[in-house]
Formats: sequence, structure tokens, C-alpha cells
Amino acid sequence: MDNGTANYRRFLDGDDQSFAQIVKEYKDCLTLYLNGYVGNIFVAEELMEETFFKLIVRKPKFNGKSSFKTWLYAIARNIALDYLKCQKNTTLSINDYENQLIEELTVERVYLIKEQKVDLYNAMKSLSPEYRQVLFLVYFEDFTNTQAAAVMKKSKRQIENLIYRAKVSLKKKLESEGFVYEKL
Repeated sequence: MDNGTANYRRFLDGDDQSFAQIVKEYKDCLTLYLNGYVGNIFVAEELMEETFFKLIVRKPKFNGKSSFKTWLYAIARNIALDYLKCQKNTTLSINDYENQLIEELTVERVYLIKEQKVDLYNAMKSLSPEYRQVLFLVYFEDFTNTQAAAVMKKSKRQIENLIYRAKVSLKKKLESEGFVYEKL
């Protein structure tokens, strides 16, 4: 049983401190995952909060068929999909978009410089959302292919193919910018 599972069970039994531990452990990475999905760090933060709010209010049952992290990210993905469906007809003015982009880049860069992954992350921005998502889950969050498949609602074989294509695409992007990564 992982920490998330144990903390969630304690939370369901009435221990509010265990929920604080869940938030502390997963909030940053969940926000970055959602940002890769929706393309806006501020919206990603709101969706991360909505994910945790859903856990507090609805207290969905965790059946243990996957890891707690996989289950949490699947909930977040569904919330992001609902958000994206609602946003299809919404548009921003050019000035709002520029300001939002500048603020988003500032927040992202501070975090990524700390983690020393700026170059890789920026190259990943040019990838399709599906490629970014699978690479983030598998390489940044250490999900297994099976866990990533559960979050993305794909088969394990589809995830393996998606990872291969995403790595090839990322390698081409990095090489075009003058980087050579042997481990790709």
C-alpha cells in the first residue's frame, strides 16, 4: 500500500491531517501534469484544486485496482476534459493572452529551473498534448506503462507505441535545437 492509499483511507476514516499530506505530496506534480493537458498554469492550478475538492466533498471510493496516484491522475484528467469541453467557444483578447502567457512562463520557469529540466520541458511543449502527457506520466512521474494506460484510457500496447513515437518526436525537436540526448 502506498502513502497516498494509506492517507486516503485515514482521511475517509475522519483524519483530516492525512488529506493535507495527500495535497502536499501530489499538488505540484499534478498541477504540472494538468498544465501539459490544458496549456495554462493558472487553469491547471484551479483544476488541481478542483480535483482535491472533489475528493473532499464526494469522497469517491478507491478500489485499489491501480495505485492511488494513477487513480488521482485519472480523476484530474477527467476534470481537465470537462473543462476543455466547456472552453471550446471561449476566446481571449490578444493582450489578455500575452499577459497570461508571460505570467505562465514566469511561474513555470521558476519551478523548472529548480528541477533543472527547462530545456527538455520546453522541447516537450512543441509536442502534441498526447505525447506530452505520456512522457510526463512515464518519465517525470515514474508511472508504469500500465498506470499511464489507466490514466489515459488506452491499452498498454497503445501506450508503448505512443511512448516510442513521443520519444522519436522529442529527439528530433531536441536535435533541431542543437541538443543530443543519448538516453532517448
